[in-house]
Amino acid sequence: MSRLLYLQSGGPTAVLNRSALGVIEAARARGVAVCAAADGLAGLRAGRLLDLDTAGAADIAALGSLPGAAFGSSRDILAPFEDDAPGWRQLAAVLRRFGIGYVLLNGGNGSMETARLLQQLGERFALPLQVVGIPKTIDNDLEGTDFSPGFPSAAKYLASSLREVTLDVLSMAQQRVFIMETMGRHVGWLTAACALAALPGEAPPLLLLPEVAFDEARLLAAVRQRLAESGCCVIAVSEGLRHADGRFVAQLHADAVYGHEHLGGAGMWLAQRLQQQLGVKAHVALVDCLQRAARHLVSAVDAQQAYRLGQQAVATALAGQGGVMLGLLRQPGASGVDWQVQPLPLDEVANRERALPADFIAADGLSVTPAFDAYLRPLLQGERPLAFADGLPDLRRPAWPPLLP
Repeated sequence: MSRLLYLQSGGPTAVLNRSALGVIEAARARGVAVCAAADGLAGLRAGRLLDLDTAGAADIAALGSLPGAAFGSSRDILAPFEDDAPGWRQLAAVLRRFGIGYVLLNGGNGSMETARLLQQLGERFALPLQVVGIPKTIDNDLEGTDFSPGFPSAAKYLASSLREVTLDVLSMAQQRVFIMETMGRHVGWLTAACALAALPGEAPPLLLLPEVAFDEARLLAAVRQRLAESGCCVIAVSEGLRHADGRFVAQLHADAVYGHEHLGGAGMWLAQRLQQQLGVKAHVALVDCLQRAARHLVSAVDAQQAYRLGQQAVATALAGQGGVMLGLLRQPGASGVDWQVQPLPLDEVANRERALPADFIAADGLSVTPAFDAYLRPLLQGERPLAFADGLPDLRRPAWPPLLP
């Protein structure tokens, strides 16, 4: 039987390795040889494939509690054949050399484009190749799935952290403003999740979303009102906050390889505007990679579905159903929510970006609706225990086997 290749792509999440665990355990149960690309697509190009068949059971099990990308990731992209014919031939040679018949690519919408092109590569070079995409991104911007694994855990971390900070700010309420800058280049799912930081009966933080053009007058009025009511104001702002003309308020430069804008500083920019217009100072926290690495606040729903998608991807590939991404479909169940897995053609999801729906954004442009609350709360349910060693989380990286010869 052909060998199965698992490949991690793009930014890590707190549950990315749960999908890896699901893939490996399902492959082993079916007697399928399995390997992983070291450092994602970059490693695949170079033929650096880890022989997971020789990995110890304890090392494999450790994946279930490990944040990050255990095998290494990259932001390499696969260009169309017309733009990189030699690169395609090189990849085809690597796949032939190692007898790869199945590729399971774990990534976001840009990575699903790579998966789509890999399926085309197999067809172009007459390779018996089935490519299946496993969704992953804290941004939650993948089409075709109710949520992207990684998002619920990042949302849980943000809402929890901001709830704690809000109590800190309230305890010293003297015309104080606290600003937390979240990830989210073009979409505001993570910033919107900060709405759940509010304690029952208390005002939620003001939200500045990429989907809503920055309106300084509206914000200043809201900040003044919060300061008058409680002496403090808490704001969550997306790194992708935009002016009305579409310009980012804080773009540093464009990524030369991946094509994405490199953003940073929306929180500091906002603090300076508040200082200039209201004379108040603001404390700014840049959450950055913490929101995607916080294993100690993983959502149990997130972890369970990430693992399940990894397992189902193996079954889908072995059934000869390539060229698809597996999405999650929410269904009402006896216990609240049941999740179904549905395959979608990669053509329908690759390089497409799902923004926060309009009915999730309140009319004031600074908060979310009850519909968003109803969407998110089921995703945050449950916790997963974490082992500690010497008073700190026991997150030692497994010792991986050597590369395939």
